[in-house]
Amino acid sequence: MKFDKSPHWLVDLFRALQPEVGGDPRQMFGYPAAFIDGQMYGGLFGDGLILRLGEADRRALLSLPGAAPFSPMPGRASSKWVSLPPSMLEDEEAVKSWMRRALAFAKTLPPKEPKPKRKAAPRAKKKR
Repeated sequence: MKFDKSPHWLVDLFRALQPEVGGDPRQMFGYPAAFIDGQMYGGLFGDGLILRLGEADRRALLSLPGAAPFSPMPGRASSKWVSLPPSMLEDEEAVKSWMRRALAFAKTLPPKEPKPKRKAAPRAKKKR
């Protein structure tokens, strides 16, 4: 499945704010994302910024106009992830505040062990 790329201004915003908030930057499904102890707490998807929040913060964010459960595909809404309201993306302090809440929630989760790297299968030799 092919997903739309995030607009450059949103990628720049996320990459500027993430170091201030904390965690480790990575890519997830081709989008910038932020992790702590192996747990993803936020990232971009298409033209939205998504955050993984605890129940109380999730309810609070969803009460704001324009916020929505993250749904990577129609009918596939996530119960733990929320897309920030598009209008909020213009307020860096508000975005950082919500990112910090997501980071705090991710810190309560057990650290994920890194998956062992798989060795590539040996290539078959070509016959000449």
